[in-house]
Amino acid sequence: MLRKPFASLMSIAFGLAALMSAALAEGDVEVRSRVITEFKIGSDEIKFGSLEFLGGLEMVSPQRLFGSLSSIRFRSDKTHFVGVLDTGHWMTGHIERDPQGRLSGLAEVAITPMKNRLGRSFEGKGYMDAEGLTLHGDRILVSFEQDHRVDVYPDPGFETSRAIDALPIPFPKKSLRGNRGFETIAVAPVDSVLKGGTLIVAERSLDADGNAYAAILDGPQKGRLSLAHYGDFDATDGAFLPNGDLLLLERRFNMAEGIGMRIRRIKAADIRPGVVMDGEILLEGDFSYQIDNMEGLDAFAAEDGTTHVVIVSDDNHSILQRNLMLEFRLVEPRAGDTARLQN
Repeated sequence: MLRKPFASLMSIAFGLAALMSAALAEGDVEVRSRVITEFKIGSDEIKFGSLEFLGGLEMVSPQRLFGSLSSIRFRSDKTHFVGVLDTGHWMTGHIERDPQGRLSGLAEVAITPMKNRLGRSFEGKGYMDAEGLTLHGDRILVSFEQDHRVDVYPDPGFETSRAIDALPIPFPKKSLRGNRGFETIAVAPVDSVLKGGTLIVAERSLDADGNAYAAILDGPQKGRLSLAHYGDFDATDGAFLPNGDLLLLERRFNMAEGIGMRIRRIKAADIRPGVVMDGEILLEGDFSYQIDNMEGLDAFAAEDGTTHVVIVSDDNHSILQRNLMLEFRLVEPRAGDTARLQN
């Protein structure tokens, strides 16, 4: 007899919780930033193989939704950005720079709930675990873990829109690990070998040979491939360079070695159906560097024509982790100039 009233009360409670969360998410989010001037702790070194450290931020906010940043993409002005949180939220805003051009803070940050294809939000992390995104013309593509999928949102208008479409993933969902699915999604340049094709790479869903699942979802090179997987390093994000090469961010965490991150560069010619992608390590670091749970990476052409690489961390809303944004300049390496930064 009490089931219907109880269910009604629970529905009202959940509805109020959703409205409160939505209210908290609307409008500007205050973000306080501490400038990071050293990548290697206690050192003024700025050159790390193919990457030159330009500066960074450690960010905190009184807004409880801030954090858990999984992926970030910069707009064409190289200032405004779109990001996704693995709690099922969008984050937008723009970066600020000091007179020397170094990162100094974030401004006009807004966090809004994402909607699935049914127009629903706040269905729990198992359904809205957003891990990767990429800008693709008038669309934004978002990859989700747990409920593995790639959803399509309109751009502009994604903040208030439901997902309007989905891209098929050429793998049975049962072959993908619940929390180790497709964290990387990136669109190749239209004049590259992939002709604007969309690439996805799994974090740690491995095939029989121990390589991570990957696929090109559309374009003339559509098909399955894989990524060579080494030790405890897992792919968390990636971005294409103008020549079609892929920069891939990888993260490691285990009790023996602690936290680590690295960036691999995979040549455009090595990204095609049937191959096992692999590439040189441009940078590798551990806890003696200003890193944390590094999850997001983007690359863009700066005003001086050089390529800037920005990586961000996911703090998992934990007091033991940090929200970081680090910026590097890509310098084309000379022979034997690759950096391995672990002590």
